[in-house]
Amino acid sequence: MKSYLVDSEGYYGEFGGAYVPEILHQCVSDLQEAYLPILESEEFQREFRALLRDYVGRPSPLYCARRLSERYGAQIYLKREDLNHTGAHKINNTVGQILVARRMGKRRIIAETGAGQHGVATATVCALMDMECVVYMGETDVQRQRVNVEKMKMLGATVVPVTSGNKTLKDATNEAIRDWCCHPSDTFYIIGSTVGPHPYPDMVARLQSVISEEIKGQLQEHVGRDYPDYLMACVGGGSNAGGTIYHYIDDPRVKIVLAEAGGLGIDSGKTAATIALGQVGILHGAKSYVIQSPDGQIEEPYSISAGLDYPGIGPMHANLAAQGRARVIPINDDEAVAAAFELTRLEGIIPALESAHALAALGKMDFRPEDIVVLTVSGRGDKDIETYLNYIKK
Repeated sequence: MKSYLVDSEGYYGEFGGAYVPEILHQCVSDLQEAYLPILESEEFQREFRALLRDYVGRPSPLYCARRLSERYGAQIYLKREDLNHTGAHKINNTVGQILVARRMGKRRIIAETGAGQHGVATATVCALMDMECVVYMGETDVQRQRVNVEKMKMLGATVVPVTSGNKTLKDATNEAIRDWCCHPSDTFYIIGSTVGPHPYPDMVARLQSVISEEIKGQLQEHVGRDYPDYLMACVGGGSNAGGTIYHYIDDPRVKIVLAEAGGLGIDSGKTAATIALGQVGILHGAKSYVIQSPDGQIEEPYSISAGLDYPGIGPMHANLAAQGRARVIPINDDEAVAAAFELTRLEGIIPALESAHALAALGKMDFRPEDIVVLTVSGRGDKDIETYLNYIKK
């Protein structure tokens, strides 16, 4: 049977692979050889599961959103990743990767962050494991996510504001890769999404797959079957989406709907809608869809959401879109903000701006009353309160 998961060469269809500078070739090769034996070992799984339970607070609830269900005419369940320690799904991945780093003898951790949630999650596990932590963050994001920057510093991380390019997530990733090139022997790069050279997209998706693993058991409890009709999530790089769909990716009974950042509109020139506009290219070590100019220069993306403000997409999701396995809907800033306020008023849950994009996609669907929909709320909205308030003042 055809599978949408990664193949033995590190590709999802035509997407993926490892396109890295010579200086990083050994680092990436070492990780390719080490990651599966580590992840599949009993010792790792025991430690990882214990931390997810006792430190992260898993399982995260699957909540039947009654009023939201009435509004959209389906049975809508919210996977509450916003209730994890540090307030988002990112911690699932950082806990796993730091355990891999430790087993590989690395002592220095670097990371990139956009919305700051991955930076906070990385700084958190570095404090837990007593490791040096350096987080690269675009200067634009440093300003719009000030609280998360202060959290990272409080946790002992060095936050490096990046002033090149658009001063957002793409530029932070560029700087993190430069750092890695300068310190290949002692440094482990904890990538925050299903992007980067193989094995990162697969490793991150496997670590986040605890989300879909829990959904299976929780749905069985709620509705008497272990699969939904629809799975919905936001997608930038694609880690919360990758985790949400992982155990269902090859199940044709389950429709996959992903929401990407439309910004001011896909024809506005101020967008991060990679599936809608991207061409095949190489970005940050992998072959995927990339928003680029006719001569192959990476275009500067834009989104009100710092976590979706990225000109590429993980190779897993590029392949799902190319093969027609997933429907990817661009959501504009105003639609995302409206959806955030709607969830807040209907269910008393303030979502992250990233998650609000997935919520906005509900209004673009044609559900039947019996449809079971699981939508992942990837993070909580504390970090975005200023953005929400400034937006409604306009």
